[in-house]
Amino acid sequence: MSDTIDIDELVARLADKDLAVLDVRTTTEYDGTTGYACDPRQGHIPGSRNVDIADLLQIAPEEVRRVVGLPEGAEIVTYCHSGARSGVAAMVLRGAGYRARNYPGSWHEWSRLRLR
Repeated sequence: MSDTIDIDELVARLADKDLAVLDVRTTTEYDGTTGYACDPRQGHIPGSRNVDIADLLQIAPEEVRRVVGLPEGAEIVTYCHSGARSGVAAMVLRGAGYRARNYPGSWHEWSRLRLR
């Protein structure tokens, strides 16, 4: 399994119950209150959950598992705005026992996608 996932695979797997999508941006980026002017829209990937990367960086692996709320070994895709914060988050999650992959295109790419 690769450490990253691209937009095509993510779109194809959005309904996959065995895949969790984790938005590691701030709460206001996630809910669309704030964001970047370069993006055509604000918000989050449908079905994603929000855990700020700042929170993940301050806790031990056991606490990461409690905050994420998924069993060790679960497959998680992380994203942020541009793939940098989510790359770090994926490493933290792998250290906590998850099969974590980064979506490098993140919200910058996703905000341009028009799902049918």
